[in-house]
Amino acid sequence: MKKKDEFYIGYVDAVGKETQRSIKRFVLIALGSLLVGAVLFGFFQREATNSAFDFDTSTKISGTYYEAPYPMLRVELAEDTFKDILLLGFGKFGANSYLDEIKKSDGNINGKHLTIEGNLIYYNGKTLLQIDDSQKISLDKSKKKNFVLPTTMGSQEVVGEIVDPKCYFGVMKPGYGKIHRSCAALCISGGMPPVLVASEPNAISEYFLLTDLKGNPIHKDIVPYIGLPSKLKGKVEKLEDWYTMRIDVSKIEKLDKESSIY
Repeated sequence: MKKKDEFYIGYVDAVGKETQRSIKRFVLIALGSLLVGAVLFGFFQREATNSAFDFDTSTKISGTYYEAPYPMLRVELAEDTFKDILLLGFGKFGANSYLDEIKKSDGNINGKHLTIEGNLIYYNGKTLLQIDDSQKISLDKSKKKNFVLPTTMGSQEVVGEIVDPKCYFGVMKPGYGKIHRSCAALCISGGMPPVLVASEPNAISEYFLLTDLKGNPIHKDIVPYIGLPSKLKGKVEKLEDWYTMRIDVSKIEKLDKESSIY
């Protein structure tokens, strides 16, 4: 005699034995899959960096302003001890738009003393400051100029990847994948300075701010090389704890390697 299939009715309390067994099997399989998935997700997940972004905390920083060629604030930490803080704008834009008003009223502000209120970003010895309002920038005309010229380090060849400093140094953690590469392209196109992250331990520095051969900012021209392992060669200069590299973008050599950042 053919066995009859059970028919489940939601408003009836009684449940057939076969339906009970099916529900138990489903629950066990679902719980097992969830447990295995959680273990695998944790195993393959990259650790977040120990970077920090003080998004909800404003900090006032005072120091000597200069563009080399990107906006920076040279802050005195102790006697004859200084730190360069890279200035960035809000969102995916550089800091220049926030500095334009004070430049219009006071002209060239290179070497002058500024106090800026913004959100700190810091990671691996580097400090950055996000500016979100031009009204939070003030000029102290009583302070004397304290402009420092960079030190030439000669020509260097460095292998690494180009990133935008805002996301890489603390806003996005860990910030990996194609989506973050696209985000970096938008940030650099919007005025963020491109940074080369060296992948070889023998490099003179781990990070380089990139400029053109004349030392001017570069943005959109470098977008096709963002997040791609590459070899760059150029003249390197040092100013406190940042290095800059003057390059010919057309001579960047792409390497046949997978990105370790994106």
